[in-house]
Amino acid sequence: MLSMTGFGKGEATVGPVRLSAEISSVNRKQLELRVSAPAEFAEFEPLARKLVGATVSRGAVQLRISCTSLSGGALQASVDAALLASLVEAAKAARLTADLDENVNVEQLMLIPGVVVSAVPDADSPGMAEAYERAVSSAIAEYQAMRQREGEALKRELESREQGLETLVSQIEPLVAEINGAIKARLLEKLSAEKIPTPADDERLLKEVLFYADKSDVTEELTRLHSHFGQFRRFLAEETKPVGRSLDFLMQELFREITTLGNKAGIPAVSPLVVAFKSECEKLREQIQNVE
Repeated sequence: MLSMTGFGKGEATVGPVRLSAEISSVNRKQLELRVSAPAEFAEFEPLARKLVGATVSRGAVQLRISCTSLSGGALQASVDAALLASLVEAAKAARLTADLDENVNVEQLMLIPGVVVSAVPDADSPGMAEAYERAVSSAIAEYQAMRQREGEALKRELESREQGLETLVSQIEPLVAEINGAIKARLLEKLSAEKIPTPADDERLLKEVLFYADKSDVTEELTRLHSHFGQFRRFLAEETKPVGRSLDFLMQELFREITTLGNKAGIPAVSPLVVAFKSECEKLREQIQNVE
């Protein structure tokens, strides 16, 4: 079992440059990957998405790529002085032609592509693609290890809460065990109290009594609850496939069955147990939102 939250960092060097990759995530129903990297590495984004997609099925994932020099400092950009000078002269000439003064905004000219030369190596620099993949892969490996550790802690929490739900059902079962017979007897007592004859051979009357008694039978709901508990444990034991969506759906089914049981049983002693079950279900669902 893997958690949807985690963090990992990886590095790789190529020439005088250190490539750093950081990956982090939080829970989300679908996989949403955002890649933040220098513009020079834009063509590597499909590779990053492929590497992340191979290990992550859902969650809001942020991948950040940065470059520094091996000495640890930021890479210093440079200015193409010759190009900038020619642009300044061209701007002055244009302003004079337009009958304006010669004041030129040099900072605006520096925004023109090619004037400021980035110190980040191009994507096609020798060894850059391999270094990028090593950094990202290393970050993902650390990220996966953290998600595994958090997943194991989540698993223990879910196991404990699921056992709590089973305990509540075990307390409900003896309370509803004789519910059919009790309702049948109560109906017959009311008929007798109203002085309505209930002959043993009145098949139509007895069928009506049995019909109302059967409406309160919760055997089917108890059977389904136990079946869902077994499925829940099997999902927790799964080691290769994501189970978060399956567990979330199963919690909806558990909630539905206990609601039906509570409505059908109509026994005062059962009501607080049903309420406790629903409360635990909600807490369990909150935890499951973090499971991949």
